[in-house]
Amino acid sequence: MRLTVLDAGLVIAVLDASDAHHSAAVQAFVRVRERGGALVLPASAYAECLMAPHRRGPEAAAVVDSFVDALPATVEPISRAIARAAAELRARHAAALRLPDALVVATAVVLRADRIVTSDAGWPALPVHVEVVASTG
Repeated sequence: MRLTVLDAGLVIAVLDASDAHHSAAVQAFVRVRERGGALVLPASAYAECLMAPHRRGPEAAAVVDSFVDALPATVEPISRAIARAAAELRARHAAALRLPDALVVATAVVLRADRIVTSDAGWPALPVHVEVVASTG
């Protein structure tokens, strides 16, 4: 079965019409859904998605949960294997991969995902296919 790991930036861009990547992110979600397969949102990325909405209040945070439920996407906990893989990735790519990003990549590696979809174009070469969604203008 196909498995796609979603990065926080992608979900944030879809939910925020003022985000520079909004249109491209919406189009990417359409492609991801058309491909079929399971969707995973790492717990670390889920937390990132909720930070700004929680500043605005519980209703805004509920929008994120409704979106994740509607996809549907599984929120994947950070297991010991994922934490170990993230530490290895972070050690290898310290300057180019922050820990939150390493946790997303490690989730994909451990779960043997087909791809990660992100709006972050700054990641180094990684052991999983990365689809970068970027604004066109």
